[in-house]
Amino acid sequence: MNNFEELEAWKQARALRNDIAALVKKFPSEEKYKLTDQLLRSTRSVTANIAEGYGRFHYQENIQFCRQARGSLTETLDHLICASDSSYIDEKLLSDYRSKISQNIKVLNGYILYLKKRKEEL
Repeated sequence: MNNFEELEAWKQARALRNDIAALVKKFPSEEKYKLTDQLLRSTRSVTANIAEGYGRFHYQENIQFCRQARGSLTETLDHLICASDSSYIDEKLLSDYRSKISQNIKVLNGYILYLKKRKEEL
């Protein structure tokens, strides 16, 4: 692999980030510096942490950044639940995002497992 952009975990997180960026444009303007900002930050944190971890020299550091990315994925889900509770999105859309986030977490967990195995081979 030549760079982090080739990682499936990063690609899927990027797609989610772009989906959320489009979604929050439909939120009420009073949420601009609240829920909208939190959703944008949490999804950006996912891709940023995957990229930063990839750039680290040691496997353990990369694993730690991937764990932070996983935490940001669950944070994103919580913000989406808030959006649903506030009736900004419906239950169907929340369910769709829940599935996307779950898939992102599975792929990220697979990458973490790969990194752990590589670390043990040293």
